[in-house]
Amino acid sequence: MTLAEMTSASTSPAVGSETGGTLVIDLEAIEANWRTLASLALPAQCAAVVKADAYGMGLEPVASRLAAAGCHTFFVADIAEARRLRARINDATIYVLNGIMAEGAAPFAEVNARPVINSMTELAEWDAFVAAQKWQGGAALHVDTGMNRLGITAEEAAALAPRVKIENHGVALLISHLACAELTDHPLNAGQIRLFRDLRMLYAGVPASLANSSGVFLGSAAHFDLARPGAALYGINPTPSRPNPLRSVLELTGRILQVRNVDQGETVGYDAAWTAKRPSRLAVVALGYADGLLRSASATDRGRGGGAAIIAGKRCPFAGRVSMDLVCIDVTDLPQGSVRRGDSATLIGERIPIDEVAASAGTIGYEILTGIGRRCHRIYRGA
Repeated sequence: MTLAEMTSASTSPAVGSETGGTLVIDLEAIEANWRTLASLALPAQCAAVVKADAYGMGLEPVASRLAAAGCHTFFVADIAEARRLRARINDATIYVLNGIMAEGAAPFAEVNARPVINSMTELAEWDAFVAAQKWQGGAALHVDTGMNRLGITAEEAAALAPRVKIENHGVALLISHLACAELTDHPLNAGQIRLFRDLRMLYAGVPASLANSSGVFLGSAAHFDLARPGAALYGINPTPSRPNPLRSVLELTGRILQVRNVDQGETVGYDAAWTAKRPSRLAVVALGYADGLLRSASATDRGRGGGAAIIAGKRCPFAGRVSMDLVCIDVTDLPQGSVRRGDSATLIGERIPIDEVAASAGTIGYEILTGIGRRCHRIYRGA
């Protein structure tokens, strides 16, 4: 039974009938994924990354479910997300990955959130704020061990370590970020783990966090004191070379507006990019790139097979360009009468996983998840 079928009784027909798409989000599956990751990370604790509106799944319902399951530490991108999270969960430890903005550190005391310090400039600003306000809320210190994005250098971290022991910087967590954790054999993984381990020894007594979703599967050497999975919570495969060990958490369906016949040789959609090779039947579905179906998943005559949907229990390919509000699906091989106006097409689900959808568009599951449009009717299982 699909997620949509299991939740149909809770769907408001008045609301659901007004949208072209429905997104069912399984909070029970998200909790189950967190528990799986937490078990693998033991004896380290397991946090949850809920930035980008919990990867598009809804920060408040996702964080509430995880907090009820025993998750105590959360990571968000900015202070605005921290405010939303604090309004929902009073006692969570919240880290803000993007650190202190130019406007200053005061909002962190207002929200009771911890900045992730990403530069020596930010550290100086934080020290000044802590000294002036006597704030003791804590912060994380981010060391760049190979990502070359945010974070102080390893040399700066080593020089700073003796001062952290005798000065009140409020460093409550030492973190770094793996660049190639999905590629289990990449040499940078071992190099980053080794460098971070050496730096952690200089910060005796300060908990350390390195493992992201895929990092959890690199073994205990990557776990340290706190794992912080994100994408894997939402069903993205953290081990791309192997079967996904985690549960699917969402189903995106679109309403079929029309079934139409197309003669052999006729073209479909913008740019006349797809030509019918035979007399064809097309289902026109009320989802498009405004809803997160990337235009790069279009099916064209010039080599790109494009995306697919599950209709009447069968996999059916896209036909032509994905447009803003619509996508055409080739249902020629389905029995006559098996597809009708008002039926649903599944664009993401257990039989058409998020990683497969991403591959058809030439991208990654992260982009698909965070790009799902807000106009879809949302149903939460297990709220």
